[in-house]
Amino acid sequence: MGKEAQTPDAAASVDFQEVQQTGQFQKLRKRHRSFVFPMAIAFLLWYFAYVLLAAYAVGFMSTKLWGNINVGLVLGLLQFVSTFGITAWYVHYSNRKLDPIAADIRNGIEGHEFDKGGNAVKGVAP
Repeated sequence: MGKEAQTPDAAASVDFQEVQQTGQFQKLRKRHRSFVFPMAIAFLLWYFAYVLLAAYAVGFMSTKLWGNINVGLVLGLLQFVSTFGITAWYVHYSNRKLDPIAADIRNGIEGHEFDKGGNAVKGVAP
């Protein structure tokens, strides 16, 4: 068997608790939570409203809109639409607001270099 190149595991020598205390990581965490938590609450309220309407407002949900299409069917389909919409919105948000910070943190971890403020140094190669 030939010798295979042994690359050291960069993650094995990183103090992740130290990284979690950096300003960049805290900023990333705050931005992530500021999107995810309100959106999760809004979606759950929308979902439970649909379930409660289906259980307790049968007359309203069975109101015909066009032919055999009723309010319940339209609201049910809107559940799927809102799920895809939230996903697209999160991807857009993440690409603009989260990914650049995460890339800086990853570069800092791989290069093991942070400035005095605890921020990953940009452009560091492993």
